[in-house]
Amino acid sequence: MADEVDLEMWTVVDVNAPPPENNPPVNQDPSKEPAVEKTRMEDSGSPSLIEHEESVETFSPPSAVIPGATGGSNGVVFNTKYEGPGTNVIANVTSVGDLREKVTLSWKNINVFVPQPRPSICKRLCCGDNDDEPRIKQILFDVNGKIEAGSLLAVMGASGAGKSTLMNVLAHRNIAQIQVTGTVEVNGHPIGLEINSLSAYIQQEDLFIGSLTVKEHLTFQALLRMDKHTPKKKRMERVEEVMLELGLKKCADTVIGIPGRLRGISGGEKKRLAFASEVLTNPLVLFADEPTSGLDSYMAQSLIGSLQRLAASGRTIMCTIHQPSSEVYAMFDSVLFLAEGRTAYMGTTAEAVPHFERLGYPCPMNYNPADYFVQTLAIVPGEEEQCRDRVKEICDVYSELEAERSKEESGYKSGDRGIERQDSFQADVLFKKRSPYKASWCRQLMALLWRSWIVNKRDVIVFRIRVMQAVITGLIAGLIYLQIPYDQDGIQNISGVYFFLVTSASFTSLQGVIFVFPVELPVFLREHKNGMYRTDVYYLAKTLAEIPVFLISPLFLITIAYWMIGLRNDFVHFLVCYGIMCLVTNVAVSFGYIISTIAPTITAATSLGPPLMLPLLIFGGFFLKNTTVPVYFIWLKYISWFMYGFEALIINQWKGYGSIPCTTETTIAPTLSPANSTSAGNGAFCIPNGDAAIAFQGFDADNLLFDVYIMIALMIGFRIISFLFLLMRAYKEQ
Repeated sequence: MADEVDLEMWTVVDVNAPPPENNPPVNQDPSKEPAVEKTRMEDSGSPSLIEHEESVETFSPPSAVIPGATGGSNGVVFNTKYEGPGTNVIANVTSVGDLREKVTLSWKNINVFVPQPRPSICKRLCCGDNDDEPRIKQILFDVNGKIEAGSLLAVMGASGAGKSTLMNVLAHRNIAQIQVTGTVEVNGHPIGLEINSLSAYIQQEDLFIGSLTVKEHLTFQALLRMDKHTPKKKRMERVEEVMLELGLKKCADTVIGIPGRLRGISGGEKKRLAFASEVLTNPLVLFADEPTSGLDSYMAQSLIGSLQRLAASGRTIMCTIHQPSSEVYAMFDSVLFLAEGRTAYMGTTAEAVPHFERLGYPCPMNYNPADYFVQTLAIVPGEEEQCRDRVKEICDVYSELEAERSKEESGYKSGDRGIERQDSFQADVLFKKRSPYKASWCRQLMALLWRSWIVNKRDVIVFRIRVMQAVITGLIAGLIYLQIPYDQDGIQNISGVYFFLVTSASFTSLQGVIFVFPVELPVFLREHKNGMYRTDVYYLAKTLAEIPVFLISPLFLITIAYWMIGLRNDFVHFLVCYGIMCLVTNVAVSFGYIISTIAPTITAATSLGPPLMLPLLIFGGFFLKNTTVPVYFIWLKYISWFMYGFEALIINQWKGYGSIPCTTETTIAPTLSPANSTSAGNGAFCIPNGDAAIAFQGFDADNLLFDVYIMIALMIGFRIISFLFLLMRAYKEQ
């Protein structure tokens, strides 16, 4: 009969106590010692054998622990920190599910306060600072509730009722800017931030890397979110299980898609993929913020059906939901209605209609109960006072019922009397020194490199555009400066072409990376907050994955332009020129990373790029000689990679070059310094050799290695600065 009604039968034996003298428990031989019974049950290999420590009553509040930590071979250890000696309790659970997958979540006296921003300075100066205005607004008022293990709870209410706030508070997510008091308990044990280790949070907005397939996305999640001791084979098996469980097998090899760019899976499949990403780690508690938003009634019903199956497997699931159909509403085990930050009703969905009917608000026939209850608890514009009175009446009645129920329960739990409940949101509970990352640093780097490489490989259009830019720029430069003659006019033309190549490579490289971080920032922030990887690993992987592209593009540019223009005809000088252009490109990329990490959007990044680069361009040594830079702008010259790259290219071109022919109208300069050169009547100078050409530009022929070292330092320095900006954004969100 127990199997038919799915009952759970408990037999509790104190192994340290003497055998009972009278009234032995049913099905227990009085002649058997409890210790012997314990040994027999352990030898039988029962997966339902649970051993935990239960301590003698003292009235000090328990500190937050994580219930359900594995102990022994098949057991679950519940550690408390009550003072006094403990006794071991053996529980024989005859149920289908393992108790390790059973978690009851409860919360008591949850209050949420939001600090109100002060008026602007102009308003305070004009209208004065009104001290009567409250500085803090209360959002939730003494909210209590409980979700039994293996049940599916819907949190409903009108807009502004506090649904998402309550769920964020219970999940300990997104609560940095608010003040919270109250107690959150798991299986009766107060818990703080540690709830993140046994729960998953599915946010309303679906954020994915659209170039990945469904299976690749879940594989990436499995590599970084599952326990580090789990072998790869088990991770892949878990990925297959989750896809089968949530109906994602048919689209396993389909790309997720990017709206407006790349067609992928449907909206319903994206929702199921979001659930699959969280279910991978077998969380005991699942929070979902409006999972049916944007879905039609059929897809919403299908998704809630998936949640029902997850709840039936022993998980505790809580989700906010907006305007469910009557069929979807009936699929929930229990429902919580919030109104003006208070609890209007919490119980089974079947009891909700009789409850409101007893209050004088009967649900009409053939009417969706969810819509009717939300409308009853809503604050209608123009009828605010009447609606608030109705809401207060309904909430007061439920508060009285809740108080009576709590009083009855406290009669059976005399041990709770006099115990002060622990606040789950105190600083010492919230902040503990514990690494949130499941994977090692190297595993994080390898997984992120793998994902970044796939994204870059699939984004063929961007790669082709970058290569075509380099090819076309090289052809344009080659055609304009085709086979420059090495005479007095050619010196200036060669300077122009080198500066053109430096400028072109810098601008195209910067424009190619300024959108990198704004595009992926929401995904990065969510995955980082979920404890998947560190900020430094993400930044390093992104920059390393981009390096091949920015080594190939200057190769195409220089290979085409160098020989068409007829620059110094020596392969060693060609290689040096290519190396300098690679440095110029990567310094520009590093500067672009700074803009990318500062800018909140792609539009802002695109607008910031050129204005910030133009001052560095002016002090590059072509438009303004280095010897004539104003003192108050000298610092711009020293951080301009245009100057170092241009100088290095000029030195590579002209150092050690022989004589340069002069025309009859020019006078040969007697020294290498153009300041001491003589000129003809028409003012034309003659630059007799390559070293004189270097000096004429205001450069030093011995600065080649110095320029290379400075560009390397700028590249590293710019990347460190951009990483610090990214770290600040991640810390601010955290």
